[in-house]
Formats: sequence, C-alpha cells, structure tokens
Amino acid sequence: MKLLNQSVKYLSVALLLIVALWAVVFYFSMFNEIKDSIDEELEYQRRLIIHNTLNDSVIVSKENFDENLYTLERIDEPTALALKDRFIDTEILMQDADDQSPELEPVRMLITAFRANEVYYQLKIANPILEQNDLIKALLWHVIGLYTILILSVVLINNFVLKKLWRPFYDFLGQLKSYKIDASTPLPQSNTNIKEFKYLQQAVGEMVEHSLNAYNQQKEFIENASHELQTPLAIASNKLELLFEDEGLRESQAQKLTETYQILQRLTKLNKSLLLLSKIENRQIIHAEEVDFNELVQQNIDELEEFASYKNIQMTLDTKGALVKTMDKTHAHTLVSNLLKNAIYHNMENGTVEIAIDDHQIKISNTGSAKALDRNKIFDRFQKHHASNSGTGLGLAIVKAIATLYQLQINYSFEDRKHVFKMIFGKS
Repeated sequence: MKLLNQSVKYLSVALLLIVALWAVVFYFSMFNEIKDSIDEELEYQRRLIIHNTLNDSVIVSKENFDENLYTLERIDEPTALALKDRFIDTEILMQDADDQSPELEPVRMLITAFRANEVYYQLKIANPILEQNDLIKALLWHVIGLYTILILSVVLINNFVLKKLWRPFYDFLGQLKSYKIDASTPLPQSNTNIKEFKYLQQAVGEMVEHSLNAYNQQKEFIENASHELQTPLAIASNKLELLFEDEGLRESQAQKLTETYQILQRLTKLNKSLLLLSKIENRQIIHAEEVDFNELVQQNIDELEEFASYKNIQMTLDTKGALVKTMDKTHAHTLVSNLLKNAIYHNMENGTVEIAIDDHQIKISNTGSAKALDRNKIFDRFQKHHASNSGTGLGLAIVKAIATLYQLQINYSFEDRKHVFKMIFGKS
C-alpha cells in the first residue's frame, strides 16, 4: 500500500474515533442545552400563570392538560409546603394536527406550588420536547455527513497537497529504479528543500558510491583473474601436450600425465564457469537484442547431437509456437546449452530428451535417475547429482543466475519418471 493511501487509512480511523466521541459529547451537551432552554420557558410560564391566577377573583381547578398545557389542583398546606420546584421528563396524552387521536408525547414538566386567596394550589406545566430517538437519528445523520465531508477533504488534501509534497521522493525513487550500476549514468538526484528528503538523498548517494566502488573493484578482480588464471592453465596444458609427443614416455608416465591433463582441463572449465557466473551476477557484458529461441534450441540440438549419440540418447523437439525474447544472445545460448547438456549428461543409456517450445516457455524432459532431485538444492553451486566427478557443478547455478538477471521463472519437477525443467519467460 502506498504511503499516501496508508496515511488516508490512519486518518480515516482517527477521524472516525474523534467524530464518534464528538457525537456523544455533542448529544449530551445539546440535550442539556435544550432542557435548560425549556426550563427557562417553563419558569416564565409559571410566573405568568401565577400572576394571572392571583388577579383572578374566581379560581377554578384545571385537572387536564389542554392546549395551554398546564393543570391546577388544590392541595393542603402541609403538602404545598413540602413540595419543592422540580423538573421532570415524562409523557402526556397530546393530539397534534396530524394525529387522529391523542398519543403519548414526551414533555418537560415543571411541578410547583403556590398560594392564592388563602388556598394552596399545585401547578404542573408541560412543554413538548423533541423525542430522544428523533434527536439521535438526526444527530447520526449529521455525524455521517460530517465524517463523509472530512474523509473527502482528507482525500483531496492527499491528492493535491501531500502528493505535491511527496513528488520529489517519488521522482528520486523512480531514478533509483532505473539506475544501473554497470552503466555510465549519474547518481540519482532530486531538487527539494525538504530536509528529510535531502538526508535520504545523501544517504542513498553514499551507499550507491560505495556499491559502485565495490562493483568496480570486483569487476577489476574478475578481469584480472580471467587473465592471470587462464594464462598459466593454458601454458601447463600446452606443455603436457608436448610431453605426450615424447616417444620415450613410459605407459605409467603417460597415464599420470593424462590424469594431470584432465585435471587441468577441468580447472580451466571451472575457471571459465566461475568467471561467467560472476559476470552474470554483476550484470556485466549485457547486450540486449531479440533472440529467436526456436532457432537457438535447434542450433544447440545440432551441436550436441554427437554428445547425445555417444550415450544413444534420442532428442526430440516439439514446436508449438514462436518464442522470441529480448536478452543478451550469449546469455541465451548459455541458458539453453546448459539445460540441454544437463539433460544429456545426467541421462541414462538409450534414454530420451524431449524439448517443447511455445510462445512463453521452454520445457525440457529427460530420463535419468528413478527418484526426484532436491528442489531446494538443485540450483545451488557445486551440487552434483551424478556419480562422476567430471562436471563442475555450476551448470544449473549459471542457469538460475541468468533467470534471475532477466526475471525469468525456472521450475523443476519429477513427472512420469522424468526430470522436467521449465523456463517460463512470461507474457510480454
């Protein structure tokens, strides 16, 4: 989730809690204000009713609430003296204009007592109030409206204000994504006056420079190793070849020289594989171009035909589509070659290698050992799954490195007593 969306989520939750708390406080505050206002009105009505009653020579008790919403009831002196002014919430029967018959309606009532013409009276004055349910419903809708307005405001602020504020960060991030350490490109920079972004840019710049120095040192080491190791190995191999031409060489000596020569050849092959693997992982020698994998696979099959016929292995190619992708042609050739060599090398006498190509993948199935290989280790370096030690153990590790470099998917499975490797290129 993007940072802007994350901030909207947190703000939404915080605002929801704040608005909910505000609604509760506002409800009780508003309800108390309404009651205070009604109580003041009831006080005024009491003074008015008592004044009119004192000026009336004939006072008649009024036991029922009518349109004047008050009652008068004669009481004895002890009751009157014990009665204190009090306000209560209650309900009385009332008939509004839209009611067919009287209904119980909520009212605020003042109960008091006074004396007129030596007679004590109990006065009850009622004033209708808004029903609590109606008040809660009205408040709920107002809260929902307020919350909606706040959320819309937050979204607009994020889109127009915060988005502009974070623009230097996203520009800098985009430059980092497209930055290639092996290319002669300037370090990512972004024009901003925000201190935090400046600190981030400075820290990333220092890290990139450190990585660039380490990359250049490693690249220089690989180039030096390529020269310094291959040269003495080639010289040693040439000298051994010259010794083979010596007619006075005894059979035992020739056998030992042969073993030494094979070891040197293996070291040469191992050196080349390690150097290639290092270059792939460091993204060196990448020259992207369109590669026709149908043609490339057929070319490798032709090149390995003699190697396969030595073990009497039958290779078949099933083309179901045209697979053309953009990548370094050397890497593509190494990818296909290592997979096919692995399928032949770890096969059995009179075995088979089946290759299938469609628009998005290459599938190579081969016979071999009767049990599945360890999927967690099969692509590790120096993992060998054959009794012979003549291999380098780097073939599938190189395949995995190339797949990682080009974001391809390499899968292994054991199906119908066959080892299956799938190289999935994905839809472009």
